[in-house]
Amino acid sequence: MSVVLQSAGLQSVPRAPGAVPLLGHVPKLLRDPFRFLKSLREHGDLVRVDFGTMPVYVTTSAELVHEVTVKQARSFEKGRFFDRLRPLAGNGLANADGEVHRRHRRMVQPMFSKERIAFYSDTMSHHARVLADSWTAGQEIQMEKAMAEYSIETLASTMFSTDIGLPAVEAVRENLPVLLKNLLIRAASPKLLDRLPIRANRDFDAAATSLRKVIDEVVMTARRSGHTDRNDLLSLLLAAQDTDTGESLSDREVRDELSTILFAGAETTASMLAWTLHELANHSDVQEQLVAEIEEVVGDRPVTIEDVPRLAGIRRVLDEVIRLHGVTFLMRRTTAPVDLGGITIPAGTEVGFSLYALHRDPSLYKDPDRFDPDRWLPERREEIRREAYIPFGAGNRKCIGDTFVWTEATIALATWLARWQLVPVPGHTPKEVASAVAHADRIPMTVESRHP
Repeated sequence: MSVVLQSAGLQSVPRAPGAVPLLGHVPKLLRDPFRFLKSLREHGDLVRVDFGTMPVYVTTSAELVHEVTVKQARSFEKGRFFDRLRPLAGNGLANADGEVHRRHRRMVQPMFSKERIAFYSDTMSHHARVLADSWTAGQEIQMEKAMAEYSIETLASTMFSTDIGLPAVEAVRENLPVLLKNLLIRAASPKLLDRLPIRANRDFDAAATSLRKVIDEVVMTARRSGHTDRNDLLSLLLAAQDTDTGESLSDREVRDELSTILFAGAETTASMLAWTLHELANHSDVQEQLVAEIEEVVGDRPVTIEDVPRLAGIRRVLDEVIRLHGVTFLMRRTTAPVDLGGITIPAGTEVGFSLYALHRDPSLYKDPDRFDPDRWLPERREEIRREAYIPFGAGNRKCIGDTFVWTEATIALATWLARWQLVPVPGHTPKEVASAVAHADRIPMTVESRHP
């Protein structure tokens, strides 16, 4: 006698406690997002969370996140989070679905090839040295602000090689922090609240409009001036052609891809660098190991792309920092019925997952909240399952610029640590703030010369 196993329906999915009428779990999510997201695993591998009156089914296990991002990825499109990002990034790679996403990825991928990143590395090294030269012994620095400015400047220099891009750089400096600050509130709030003239909405809309307008003007100016023979990202996007069809990107598509790269690249790099300097300042033994490695590999010359793979200690520290302070929350929407852990998820359902919570899961990581770069030593890394560590996503949605970020952060840290020791300013313990990634509220530090 055969037994037919049937999947259960959504009604069998446990609902996270603490929902309130009309707003659902939004108050809990906004009050303490990291604790709330980590707590969901206590209720099951798939848990219902209400964004206002809209249910979102959150996958909390590495297995189900892998199902969504890799195994059954073709049955998902970008969800509500990215719908809410559209005023900023348009229909760039972060938001595009289906054939548009595949076409754009084919065209943009070569811009982040090994050869292109080697070319960009000279700019990365130059900007890192300029920042190091600007510091003076005893100076107090708000490190999260300094790293945001550094990452924006460096990224913008690879995007716009001439004065054409100066207005865009200024607009990014002014508007990107405003957009990042309000993004999670925007994504979690019911859409009907968008029209309310509250401060978060006004600031987000004004910043998104301003940034789009300036980048539109830069793209239009570059197109008119024949700005397609340079090695910056703007020129490469203007000149890009689909290998299958021979089609080029429109001005609007170029704008959307530039906005996406700015959004995705600036905060991730800035947050990772700021947290790394904080962690190293509080773990002097790890910092001294890195300084010795830098002296051995680089010496007193500028850091180059060839040094990056040899700075294995820095890579382990970066792996650990982005594990601890990674992407807060992502969403997908089903385009067809899927089975997740024995539950049938109908088409049109919002599914969410938190890489931050995944990377702090005690069933995947021993002592998960502790800073321990040695967990990434070759002999210990084998203990960590591949699907348990996906700082830049997985599958066909994996971030296209991950190697760019690793390279930039490694070159920057090797440049700064060789010259400066950074010491925390007493009286403030940095707190995590939820945005696209878990960045710090403030990291005040004092710089001291290593070679007085």
